[in-house]
Amino acid sequence: MTEVAKETTGTLDASQEESMLKIGLKPFLTAFGILLLLIVFSGLLTRWIPAGAYQRVEADGRMAVVAGSFEYLEEAAFPVWRWFTAPVEVIWGDNWLMILVLSLFMIFLGGSFTVLERGGVLQEILAVTVLKFRANKYRLMGVMIFVMMFLAAFVGVYEALVPLIVIIVPLSLALGWDSLTGLGMSMLALTFGFSAAVTNPFTIAVAQELSDLPLFSGAWFRILFFIATYILCYTFVSRYARRIEADPSKSPVYEADNRIRDRFSVEKILGAHTENDTKKVRAALWFGVCLGIAIVFMILAGLIPALPSDAAFPTVALLFLIGGTGAGRIVGYSWQELLQVLTSGAMAMLPGIALILMAMSVPHIMTRGHVMDTILFYASNAIEGTNPFQAAFYIYLLTLALNFFISSASAKAFLVMPIIAPLADLVGLTRQTAVFAFDLGDGFSNMIFPTNALLLIGLSFTVVSYPRWMRWTWKMQVGIATLSMIFLMIAVAIRFGPF
Repeated sequence: MTEVAKETTGTLDASQEESMLKIGLKPFLTAFGILLLLIVFSGLLTRWIPAGAYQRVEADGRMAVVAGSFEYLEEAAFPVWRWFTAPVEVIWGDNWLMILVLSLFMIFLGGSFTVLERGGVLQEILAVTVLKFRANKYRLMGVMIFVMMFLAAFVGVYEALVPLIVIIVPLSLALGWDSLTGLGMSMLALTFGFSAAVTNPFTIAVAQELSDLPLFSGAWFRILFFIATYILCYTFVSRYARRIEADPSKSPVYEADNRIRDRFSVEKILGAHTENDTKKVRAALWFGVCLGIAIVFMILAGLIPALPSDAAFPTVALLFLIGGTGAGRIVGYSWQELLQVLTSGAMAMLPGIALILMAMSVPHIMTRGHVMDTILFYASNAIEGTNPFQAAFYIYLLTLALNFFISSASAKAFLVMPIIAPLADLVGLTRQTAVFAFDLGDGFSNMIFPTNALLLIGLSFTVVSYPRWMRWTWKMQVGIATLSMIFLMIAVAIRFGPF
């Protein structure tokens, strides 16, 4: 290692302590087992549900279903052996580009974070933040949750903020909390913001356009829901944090956090901080600028139709890599040393990529088995002839179920809304309420379903396994489901419009 890098990080061998971004064997096997069961369950659905399809027409560059065009298909059942080859088939399937982007994202992020961690840049960022907000950390928590929720709800920024998990979780530990608190301030807040959408262009805008509603109409009601959701989220996370702060051993991830707790303790973070360490400061500023550009690009991609939204996520991944690589060079790594650290961090992400391939296998099997449209057809028949309150609830459940197989909000909108909007008219439900029910069903289940690739990515950045995450959030899930139903029933009662 170069002399400059030795002064910054110690010898290369000494700095190769286990990275935070390392998926343990037990969490990996647990997630693997869960996803394998889901793959088998999806395969069984292709045997239990008849194959069928709607006709489709192109609308705004996407294929939308034609209401009333459903037909059953006479096709051979999806072979059992292909249930288990699906994790490989998805690599060249319909979602190959998404899988490639997610995989590169994890590789770039894993490598860059390892550079920041071993180069002392992450510790510098944490030290400055702790020194500034140590006396007002719950105010910082409130601001962070609000910013995360606001950007997701109003601008639709979601993927671009996922990388912040790798900074917010260590910050949570440095402030005396745990990894779950860090996830509450980041991934939980992001999910809630995306769900409590106000002007989200990927959910509200697409669904309203397909329902022939004025763009972003009815925002006043969704703002009220956003405020109620923020209060619920902050109350849940802050109460938990105070309990953990009083007795750290009560944390469900106390033992798991032991692997990284000492490394990010406030004593170690502040002990390594020096006022005149210009290299780390410059590296932190360089990385911050790159991350800021990435977030701004994602915001603009949501606001300006001319910018390709599909390119936003790869751009974020590339900027993260540039930020991490540049920071490594600034603190003194040679190109050879930098490549070694980047490779080490990237290799740690390979188990996460394997889980993503398995998660993407579930919608692959359902699509190849031609049962997604049949499920939509059955649901539309159930909605027809109900009263408005029942119809709103069924639309919520339908979207919730489809979100298990289709994580993209806009893709679900193109599938569901051309059928749901006319049905809403028939049962006396306003189309605005139908859009609201769709948004509720689409968003909050993102923090539940293991088929959501971003949930798996977020958890893979921490020591929190999927079962621990579910045990920690189940009360929150019940609370948000109750709040959603209250607002949905109010929307039906007041005939939330304009129509």
